[in-house]
Amino acid sequence: MYLADSRSTDARGTQAAAAPDTPPVRRRAVVPSTVLALGAVSLITDVSSEMVTAVLPLYVVAGLGLSPLGFGLLDGINNGVGALVRLAGGHLADRGGHRHKLVAGLGYGLSALCKPLLPLAHTLPVLSAVLAVDRTGKGLRTAPRDAMISLATPPAHRGRAFGVHRAMDTTGALLGPLAAFAVLRATVDGYDAVFTVSACVAALGVLVLVLFVPRHIDAPADAVRPPDAVRPPDAVRPPDDVRPSQPPDAVRPPRPHEPSRSPALRDALGLLRRPDLRRLTVCAALLGLTTVSDSFLYLLLQREGDLPAHLFPLLPLGTAASFLLLAVPLGALADRVSRRRLFLAGHGVLLLGYGLVLSPWHGVPAVLAVLVLHGTFYAATDGVLAAATASVVPDRHQGAGQALVGTGQALARFVCSLGFGAAWSLWDGRTALTVTAAGLAVSTAVAAFVLRTVDETPGTTTTEEVRA
Repeated sequence: MYLADSRSTDARGTQAAAAPDTPPVRRRAVVPSTVLALGAVSLITDVSSEMVTAVLPLYVVAGLGLSPLGFGLLDGINNGVGALVRLAGGHLADRGGHRHKLVAGLGYGLSALCKPLLPLAHTLPVLSAVLAVDRTGKGLRTAPRDAMISLATPPAHRGRAFGVHRAMDTTGALLGPLAAFAVLRATVDGYDAVFTVSACVAALGVLVLVLFVPRHIDAPADAVRPPDAVRPPDAVRPPDDVRPSQPPDAVRPPRPHEPSRSPALRDALGLLRRPDLRRLTVCAALLGLTTVSDSFLYLLLQREGDLPAHLFPLLPLGTAASFLLLAVPLGALADRVSRRRLFLAGHGVLLLGYGLVLSPWHGVPAVLAVLVLHGTFYAATDGVLAAATASVVPDRHQGAGQALVGTGQALARFVCSLGFGAAWSLWDGRTALTVTAAGLAVSTAVAAFVLRTVDETPGTTTTEEVRA
């Protein structure tokens, strides 16, 4: 993570030799400190969130007696709220140029404030309202956070940077269920105790954001020009007597200047006129329509594998461990090959996982295999999609661009949750998953056809990014 970027070493060495009095150019790290700070915030926050997520499906279905259709409605509405707010969060972060930390902080703070209310939410309407507020906070913070990662990282290393961030985030996802399991085993009022500890951890995440994430994040210089394009220092510029002489009264022509303004909402929506971004958004939404939510998948695994109820909070650990191990390697692989191809391959892995759930193979080994494939799917798609989006969006619209793709994907998954819950109630879980798997196979083939013309060269920056 801390390897320095060694590009253009010769050019910088020549410059230093020619001008010994010039301060040495600091070598930029492949993974900037801003990414590591945001990763720490996400790690702590995910411990808090996953403590709740690990027990919520069982708490709602077994404790409150909600049907699969009702849980699908609850899960879908909460994800839908976060998706709708995400676009507003990205737009607000882009306005003013340096509001990414402010908007992200509001999102993290809102989620932390609603955590103490969870122990009081013993009825479905109250629980729905609290979870909606939590999803609102998540929707506000996601796009600004990803925009800060994009702005702080050179384009050639964005896949790795997002992989490092997602790996740290997933470490929290790995620790959260363990903490929930420990609290459930150690206390009498298990669910309320889990919610209370989660609130304390969420407050710590907000504190780390305030103290360690910089307020202003500028795009690295090598994101807009080649690294060897270094301006000669004054010490090696030709003296005045050998420069072309100019009349003393000569006036330089004025440089064209366009007053900077904050991006308007229509500018953000107008990003969809960019063909590459439009294709990414459409394909992310199409594939999201056939991506079963984690909660439903874990419920299916628990029932198909006949796992005891007290082991249910441990199911996300398999997904998180696989995600943690593969996020950085797959992110680096996406930088070297093709982000869109890896994104599509990740959905192929998810389809294989669905096939294992539907196969006659049952028991603990089958459950573990499905969880490993599930984590591989996230490692190949989550940060990779964000990096692919960053490469086709101007810097001044990074928040809005990330929000557009994320909103399309989240709204599609909201529809999938509603449809899957209804299909489960109408038929059964296996039939619902069979239909979803068939839809995923078709969606992946269509997305591969649509994305075949995307102009993606990992590590490049578009002309529009330079002009922005």
